[in-house]
Parts: sequence; structure tokens; C-alpha cells
Amino acid sequence: MSKNCQKLSLEINVTELNSAQVRLIKKINVMLNNMMITEDEGDYFDSSSELLKLIAQSVKDSNFSKFWAENSKIAYADQALEFGFDSINEELAAANLVSHDN
Repeated sequence: MSKNCQKLSLEINVTELNSAQVRLIKKINVMLNNMMITEDEGDYFDSSSELLKLIAQSVKDSNFSKFWAENSKIAYADQALEFGFDSINEELAAANLVSHDN
């Protein structure tokens, strides 16, 4: 690491997460960082796609989804993903994506 390297440390309470969920959070953070810093077009598109897949996997692997998958016939994870994708599509169609630059 160079002297000019800046780091961001995040603390996440993982008490109620299993080891696969923790690994998924780590993968998401690595992929998010890669997507944010890449200057290569192919890598940008590939990492953006992979990041969205990992986020979708986290929705499916959430404790809520697992509980209700065992206790209901409603596919909550699929419905949540469909709802999210519909919302994103509406925002894209309106060319009205929100900037979260703080």
C-alpha cells in the first residue's frame, strides 16, 4: 500500500447472519469497490452485472426469505426482487435516477 492509500472501514453486526451470508456481504463489497474504480469498459459492465446478481442472491439468502420460504407458499424473495427491478425500470424509463452523493 502506498502512503496515499485511503481506507474505509465498515462495521457490520453479523450476529444473526450465517457464514454464507457474511461471505456474500464481503463479495458484494469487493465487487462494489471493483465496479466503482475500474476504468475498463468490459470490467465495468461485467462487475456491474455481477454486483446486481450478488445483491439478488442476498435478497434470496436473507433471514426473512428463508423463514417465509419454510412457512408460507408465497415466494417473498422473488416478489421482492420483481418489485425492486420494476422500481429500477421505472426510474430508468423516467431517466430520473437518484444521486446519493453525500
